[in-house]
Amino acid sequence: MQKYICAMCGYVYDPLEGDPEGGIPANTPFEALPEDWVCPDCGAPKSSFDEE
Repeated sequence: MQKYICAMCGYVYDPLEGDPEGGIPANTPFEALPEDWVCPDCGAPKSSFDEE
């Protein structure tokens, strides 16, 4: 699964880890994240992420 990086702060979303603090379980592909999901580090919208 592809990792995605936040263009605002550099946070890397790794689908193998998910976003446990945000309620996203491990093995959740970036494409399956809710549209209202935001970067856990800076709060940037999902649209601010690019493929790593």
